Amino acid sequence: MGRKFERISLGGMRDEAEIRGHRRTYIGALPGRIIQSLRRAGARNPILMLDEVDKIGTDFRGDPASALLEVLDPEQNNTFADHYLDVPFDLSSVMFITTANLLYPIPAVLRDRMETIEMPGYTDLEKIQIAKRYLLPRELENHGLKKSNLSITDEAMGRLLRDYTRESGVRNLGREVATVCRKVARRVATGHDEKVTVRPDDLPEFLGPLKFIPELVGRAAQVGVVPGLAWTSAGGDIMFIEATIMPGKKVLTYTGHLGDVMRESVQAAYSWVRANHKLLKIDAKKFDQSDIHVHVPSGATPKDGPSAGITMATAIASVLTGRSVVPKLSMTGEITLRGQVLAIGGLKEKSLAAYRAGIKTVLIPKDNEKDLIDVPAEVKEKVEFIPVATVSEVLDLALAPLGKKRVERPVTPIRGKSKK
Repeated sequence: MGRKFERISLGGMRDEAEIRGHRRTYIGALPGRIIQSLRRAGARNPILMLDEVDKIGTDFRGDPASALLEVLDPEQNNTFADHYLDVPFDLSSVMFITTANLLYPIPAVLRDRMETIEMPGYTDLEKIQIAKRYLLPRELENHGLKKSNLSITDEAMGRLLRDYTRESGVRNLGREVATVCRKVARRVATGHDEKVTVRPDDLPEFLGPLKFIPELVGRAAQVGVVPGLAWTSAGGDIMFIEATIMPGKKVLTYTGHLGDVMRESVQAAYSWVRANHKLLKIDAKKFDQSDIHVHVPSGATPKDGPSAGITMATAIASVLTGRSVVPKLSMTGEITLRGQVLAIGGLKEKSLAAYRAGIKTVLIPKDNEKDLIDVPAEVKEKVEFIPVATVSEVLDLALAPLGKKRVERPVTPIRGKSKK
């Protein structure tokens, strides 16, 4: 952009004077960090990056976030008042960029003065390229190794991603690559000069046992087990929903450390299945004489959100009708009592989770069809995305006929360019 650049770290800042400066009556008075950065840059129109704006604190010395209200408002910052300068200063030519890990700690009035740009996590293919082009050469240099000493195959790097890291970025990936380099550096230091090529089966030797065991998609081809898609801070993940039926007195039980919203989704799904028992050919007496138990494994992990609604309905309908779930099929979508499928968020991350797990077909809400532009092209070539508008459509696609095992649907790729 042809501008000067300065970075201001806001992490742990609690003194308003850090932004507005100190009055000159105090010993050791200084201008605020904004004016100091402009002086270092030597220009009136630099780019100032305010790093970690969500880590600002508040105490008896004032609220720095409130001082930033004027700084980041282009309608007011042309007369910014620094206490040390004691004259209006024009900041309207400065371009401010702020960074944050979380949005909710930032005051709403401060967020209103900024344009929010969500930065999604890397895909697996992007991480492999980052590791090959940057992380591995950096760690080879840090450990005194040459390219002739170590190479990691793409298959090994992909398995390292899936089995040893679970994150949206690449920090842990860099640590694992560094661990491999240390083991190789030890071999070189002890006189073993031959080139080491790390393949998938060699990873336990360098990194130990698997840290993350991937969910097995094959277990989903049975009655009452439906793979859903979940958004996590480390990207997307496969989340199995299990349901079982037993003799009882129409009691609905749900376990798995579910949040309030997810519990309501279970109740809404159960109510829809019960209200449409004739459509599903379920005997009404079955509800009065049975208990339904819905469980989401990994019970120690808190889970919440409405996007598992149709997955819950499919699991409950599966155990009540005895129809098995189509293999290698997953779904995501919120459910209403009228059987509508509402839009969800995080479609890109969820689709990547399905791709990694070997899912062939994903049912998504019809309102999310527009979001397929964000899904990488390599995912759309391997996974079929079917938009659905009602729960009836979901059950027709997800449940096999009674006593039969439906053949897997052929993949019909949705062509399109991925959003850069």
